[in-house]
Amino acid sequence: MTESLVYNKAFKFAVKIVNLYKDLCKEKNEYTISRQVLKSGTSIGANIKEAVQASSKRDFLMKMNIALKEASETDYWLELLKATDYVDSNTLESIMHECTELNNMLSAIVKTTKKKLNIT
Repeated sequence: MTESLVYNKAFKFAVKIVNLYKDLCKEKNEYTISRQVLKSGTSIGANIKEAVQASSKRDFLMKMNIALKEASETDYWLELLKATDYVDSNTLESIMHECTELNNMLSAIVKTTKKKLNIT
């Protein structure tokens, strides 16, 4: 099931985000951007989990669309952390790649679901 694959990926990603948050707070005393990336990065999987339990296809689509938006927001915060040198490029490369993969997967799920529901 695609939703399980994307959920598992989002959960593993959330674990990395939590660890990134802990490192940023402990090592860099950075609390503002790290809190934002923590909220959006962990929200992806939570919304996917809700989508799997959706009461209808439209509810499923709404939750997956929220997960997609959260993944996009997370990408922004990660780019900002990189641009401001809070985290070096090598450290962020892997997590940014995973975020891109999640964005692509969620985008495909949203697109396919919209097509099935005849929503443009």
